[in-house]
Amino acid sequence: MNSQSYEHFYDAIGAINGWDFSQVRCISEGAAWDFYDTVRQACRKTDCLLDIGTGGGENALSIASSLAFLIGIDLSRPMIEAASRNQRRASVTNARFIPMNADRLEFPAGLFNLVSCRHAPFSAAEAARVLTDDGVLITQQVRESDKSNLKKAFGRGQALDQEDGALRDRYIAELREAGFRDVQYAEYDAAEYYERDEDLLFLLKHTPIIPGFGEDEQDYRILQQFIDEFREARGIRTNAARFMIIARK
Repeated sequence: MNSQSYEHFYDAIGAINGWDFSQVRCISEGAAWDFYDTVRQACRKTDCLLDIGTGGGENALSIASSLAFLIGIDLSRPMIEAASRNQRRASVTNARFIPMNADRLEFPAGLFNLVSCRHAPFSAAEAARVLTDDGVLITQQVRESDKSNLKKAFGRGQALDQEDGALRDRYIAELREAGFRDVQYAEYDAAEYYERDEDLLFLLKHTPIIPGFGEDEQDYRILQQFIDEFREARGIRTNAARFMIIARK
C-alpha cells in the first residue's frame, strides 16, 4: 500500500469499527522479541521519542515513563483521536498525538533521540533529518511471508507475489543512503493462534492482509473453510513473520 491507500483504509475502517486490538485473543509462539520493550530498553529519561504509525497510542503510552517526552503520529485522524482519549485515561502528561504523514515530518531537524515505527511505512531520509547526530531508529515490519496459509486460502493477500526479504532489503538500502552508519537486522517467523473465530475476523476487517475482505460474500465462506482446516487445540493457526531493523546515525 502507498501512503494514500493507507490513509483511506485506516480512516474508513477505524471510524467504522474502532481499533481496540487489546480484545483480540491470540497466542504467539516463537516471537524473538517484544517490539516496544526493545524500544523501552533503548530509551533514556532525557530522550524525546517519535512514534510513527502510533495507532491508538497504547504501546507508546506504555513506555512514556521511560522518556522525557514522546510524540505519536498517524495518518488517520480517528486513530489520533483515540490515542488522545487513551492518553487522558492513562493520565500521561509527557505525550502528544498529531495526525501527520511520515513522508513529510513537520518537525525541525535533530529534535528526536529515537524514532520508532511498528508496521507502518516511513521515510528513511525524513527519520534521519529529525534525529539527533547519534539518534536511533527502531522499526518492526511485516515480512512478505506473513499469514502465508491465510493468503493462500484466499488466493490474494498483502505482498503475496513478492519475494520474502524485498521490503527488508529496500529499507536497509534506504537507511544507509540516508546516512545511518550502523544498521542491524533480525527476523522471526512465529506460530500464531487465534482463540475464537471472531478474533480472526477482527484481524481481517482491521488490517490490509486480505485486500477488500468482506466485499464479496464468498470471503466469509473461504474464511469458514480456513477456520475448519486450521483449528487446533490452541486456536486457529497461522504465522506471524516479522523483521526488525535498528539503525544508528
